Amino acid sequence: MKNYWKKIAASLGGLLLAGSALFAAPDSYPYKAVTTVGMITDVVKNIAGDKAQVEGIIGEGIDPHLYKPTRKDVVAMSRADIVFYSGLMLEGKMADVLIRVARKGKPVYAVTEEILESEDYVMTDEADHYDPHVWMDVDGWIMATHVIAESLEEYDPENADFYAANAEAYIEKLEELDAYATEVIGSIPENQRYLVTAHDAFNYMGRAYGIEVKGIQGISTESEAGVRDIENLVDFLVDNQIPAVFVETSVSDKNVRALVEGAKARGHDLQIGGSLFSDAMGPEGSYEGTYIGMIDHNATTISRALGGEAPQGGMNGKLSNSR
Repeated sequence: MKNYWKKIAASLGGLLLAGSALFAAPDSYPYKAVTTVGMITDVVKNIAGDKAQVEGIIGEGIDPHLYKPTRKDVVAMSRADIVFYSGLMLEGKMADVLIRVARKGKPVYAVTEEILESEDYVMTDEADHYDPHVWMDVDGWIMATHVIAESLEEYDPENADFYAANAEAYIEKLEELDAYATEVIGSIPENQRYLVTAHDAFNYMGRAYGIEVKGIQGISTESEAGVRDIENLVDFLVDNQIPAVFVETSVSDKNVRALVEGAKARGHDLQIGGSLFSDAMGPEGSYEGTYIGMIDHNATTISRALGGEAPQGGMNGKLSNSR
C-alpha cells in the first residue's frame, strides 16, 4: 500500500515540477499566493510579507481529509500566481485540481517535499499510509518552512534576500516554540504521559516530545472507530488512571465523549482536558489562529490537563482558550 501511495505522490510531484519549471517571475506586487491549510497560510504570510496577498482555502474548524474543493476554490487556484499545499496525501480530494493548475505552468509546491525525501522521518499507519500531520512536530514544520522560503526565492529571485531574512527570523521563533513544547510536555508525570484524542493527528508530536499517543480513529478521519476500539481504550484509561482525554476542533467529539461515559461506568472520573487544534488552527485574527499560537495552545493544554507545569497563558502569555 505504501508503494502505491508513493507512485501516486511521484506522479503528482512530477507534473507539478514540470509545471513549475515554466513559470515567470512576478511582474507586479503584491502577487497572489493561494494555500490549502491554515498552517501553511500562516508560514507563507510570515515569509512573503508585503510581497504577496495570501489566500487560504481551508479555514478554521474544517477537516482537510474530507474537504472537497468548491468552484470558488478552483477559480482561486487557477488565478493564483503561486500555490502551496501540504502533500503526503493530506489534501487527497484536491489532487485533480492541483494537477490541473500545474499543467497551466503555474508554480505549485508541496511544503512536505523535503520531509518526504527524509525516509526515516515520515510516519505511516498500519496500512502503510503516510501520516501527513508533520506540523505537530515543530522541527518538522521548520523543514516545511525552509521549503516555502526556497520556493518563494525561486519564484521571485529579485527578493530572495528578503524572503531568506524573514524565514530566518521566523525560524528563530519556531525554535523557541519547540523548546517550550519540550519543556512543558516533559513536565507531565511519566505515568500520565498519554495523549488520547479523536484521531491519530498527534503522532509526530508524540515522537518529538516524548508522549505516547492513542487516537480513536486512524490517521484520516474517513476511517470509522468500532465499539471494540472504544472499549479497548476505556480499559486502558481506567487501568492506567489517565486523568484526561481531548477533543479536537475539526473532528466530532462523539467518540471522545463515549470514552468519558465508559470510564464513568467503570468508576473512573475521566475528564475532557480541553479542545486541541489538529487539522485546522484557531479563529482568524486570534493568537490561536497562528501556527505558533496553535502549537502553544496544544502543548499548554495537554500539559496542564495531564498534571504537568505550564503557564495558563502559554509561552507568550497570549492564550485565550487554554484550560
